[in-house]
Amino acid sequence: MSPPRHVWAKLLLLALICYFLVPVWWLVVASTKNAQGLFSGSGALWFHGFHLFGNLKDLFTYNNGEYLHWLGNSALYAATGGIGATIISVLAGYGFAKFGFRGRNAVFALVLGSVMVPLTALVIPTFVMMSNAGLTDTIWAVILPSLLSPFAVYLMRVYASASVPDELLDAARIDGAGELRTFVRVALPLMRPGVITVLLLSVVATWNNYFLPLTMLSDSKLYPLTVGIGLWEQLASSNNGGGTSVWGLIITGSLVSIIPLIIAFLTLQRYWQGGLSVGSLK
Repeated sequence: MSPPRHVWAKLLLLALICYFLVPVWWLVVASTKNAQGLFSGSGALWFHGFHLFGNLKDLFTYNNGEYLHWLGNSALYAATGGIGATIISVLAGYGFAKFGFRGRNAVFALVLGSVMVPLTALVIPTFVMMSNAGLTDTIWAVILPSLLSPFAVYLMRVYASASVPDELLDAARIDGAGELRTFVRVALPLMRPGVITVLLLSVVATWNNYFLPLTMLSDSKLYPLTVGIGLWEQLASSNNGGGTSVWGLIITGSLVSIIPLIIAFLTLQRYWQGGLSVGSLK
């Protein structure tokens, strides 16, 4: 007798969970080891000694606490870039979905076309633009490009079209509400799951961005965590300044860098509630 079909689906999901969690588990285990245990070559996926707190102390005090400075830079870039990209994408997506204007389809086609362009292909033109504007090696060279997300605009247009009935908007207008009040009081609450999704995607994309700040910034004091940890990796590879100890800093710093993202997901997941408009129309 063959097992039920759902058993194979559960086994597949279990395999995928293991596939994605094993690297995270290795990172947690490696962060608890000292330099000797890290390069011993035995027990890579299990604990042998516990030096996490000592590693964290070394991480936060290394080179006058530059990791904390990079952490603050990443938080600044992710917050401003993520929130700004969300606001622009929500307004643009809602406008494409609920307002008819000349050239709407053509403009939206350009937005969809820009989704297909690799981000790395835009770094050099963006650098030239920022250089001509005198903004290279400033925080604006990272923040301003992060405000534009064509995929988020597309996502919000699709979500606004499906979740915000035109009848509700017409009813609000008949009651005397202006367009801004109709958007804030009627449309925005219905779009909340999509807004949270775009916010998380934008924050994660800005937090993990590496190539853009690497190209735009030359001052190490402006580096985010991605570029800063990459700088440490170069030091460790060249054995400059104690390569073995720097590898420990890299692994512990990588673990700490994912904690804010985990907190963000756990905090905002309760706002993912679909079907808010079900029953709103009779």
